[in-house]
Formats: sequence, C-alpha cells, structure tokens
Amino acid sequence: MSQYRSRLQIIADILTVVRNGGARKTRIMYQANLSYKLLNQYLGYAMEIDLVSISSDDKGHYVITPKGFEFLDKYKKYSQRKGELEEQLKDVANEKAILEKIYVAKWANSESRNSFAKKNKAVESSA
Repeated sequence: MSQYRSRLQIIADILTVVRNGGARKTRIMYQANLSYKLLNQYLGYAMEIDLVSISSDDKGHYVITPKGFEFLDKYKKYSQRKGELEEQLKDVANEKAILEKIYVAKWANSESRNSFAKKNKAVESSA
C-alpha cells in the first residue's frame, strides 16, 4: 500500500542525507527521493528555519546545523513512538474483530436472538 510522506518525514529525509559531511542538491534530490521543485521548496524551508545551511567551503554543499541534529533526534523518537502506537492500535482492532466474530456474530445468528426479539415484541404489544 502506497502512502505519501509527511512534511516532517521529507525534512527528516533531507537532513539524513546531509548529516554526514554534507551534500549537494543532486545527491539530496536522489537520496531523499524528491523532484527538483520539491527539493528547492523543502531545502529553502529547512534553511529558513536553520536546520541546514550552505557549507562555508563555497562548493554548494549543504550541511546540517546543530538545530537540524536536534530535529533528527526528536523526529526519531517521535517516529518510534508513532510506530509503537500504530502497532497497539492494530492489536486493539484485531482483538475487537475476534470478539465480534466469536460473540456478536454468534448471538446475531442464534435462536436466542430470535426469541429475545419475540419477547420484546410481546412486552411492547401488551404495554
């Protein structure tokens, strides 16, 4: 199942590419799997909020800033927690499905349901 990446994931992908010694736009674009237009948009935003900067070596390399390292660390924790919660939600949904399959479906198809309905009609009509 294909799923779009969030803005946070795209920024984290860019920072992951540049964190080890920096990178030029082409390398970031390919490794972060972005079009040139999206690369410029997200790279500009990352520079604006001081997550990356242009290297002082004047060769067009982008490097991660201390704030960018902090973002990556926090994003990693967030991503792990999100994954754990998604697993728990999946487990809860499975438990619900099992309960419904075992108990509710049997009740819905049973004779007791029919007799329950008949008793309710009798009580309603006598009232």
